[in-house]
Amino acid sequence: MKREKRNQIIWAVGMSLASFVMLIPVIMMFMTSMKTMEEIKSPVFRLFPASFSFQNYIDAMSNGIWPVYFRNSLMITGAAVLFSLLFNSIAGYAFARLSFRGAKIMFLFLMMGLMMPPQVTMLPTFLIMAKFPLMGGNDIFGSGGTGLVNTYAGLVIPLVSGSYGVFLCKQFYENFPRSLDEAAMIDGAGKWRTYFTIYLPNSKAILATLGLLKAVSVWNDYMWPLVMTNSETMKTVQLALTMFKTDSGVMWNQMMAAAVLVALPMFVLFLCAQKYFIQGIVTSGLK
Repeated sequence: MKREKRNQIIWAVGMSLASFVMLIPVIMMFMTSMKTMEEIKSPVFRLFPASFSFQNYIDAMSNGIWPVYFRNSLMITGAAVLFSLLFNSIAGYAFARLSFRGAKIMFLFLMMGLMMPPQVTMLPTFLIMAKFPLMGGNDIFGSGGTGLVNTYAGLVIPLVSGSYGVFLCKQFYENFPRSLDEAAMIDGAGKWRTYFTIYLPNSKAILATLGLLKAVSVWNDYMWPLVMTNSETMKTVQLALTMFKTDSGVMWNQMMAAAVLVALPMFVLFLCAQKYFIQGIVTSGLK
């Protein structure tokens, strides 16, 4: 018993130290957001600022139209998460519980998407969005206009599904007992009704996990909005952070202040969904 308690103490201390090490960048980001540029450029490093002031936050939010940047990121992230949860869970349910011809081959090709770096598909995806028929001045053949470039739809559509999300949902639904499907069949429920009345209501853990992963990925994405947008009013928060880099140098204090505010929604989201997130990661890996 003493040995078990000692091991628990060692484990707790070790995890606490590891957590603190991972929090060091966050702590330094917050402390830097409170400093003046003179303190940051000082040859003598000090973790804590000479005086705690939120002036950098006020100055940072005054530089640019941040309400618009946050609105864009919230709308894009919210839409991408919503449609991603719907499409990925339906596809995962189909692969896990339905028998149809070519399922194994289709799933094999789907898994190949996990090995494909996003940089490889970025240019073809951009061309598809730019040549989208009857959108942005394009004719039926996709010529003459800009398609879905610089639009919310162009930013969201390529993000609504993914191999990893389908894989997680498939693994999760495979743990459901077959008796649920048999009971639904006896009651006369079809495949769609079975999904919406039985599987979806019992998918809180995996949907919270997938939603959190997708939200963090979309919120922190820099490359895709950079490629798809070309106007100030369509910028996301990640693109807006680059405005603090000027020809005369980088305004680190204001950039860190803005970075704290940009990171805050994801911290809050994780704190709210951490229970379901851990549960979903564990259950989706059980066989």
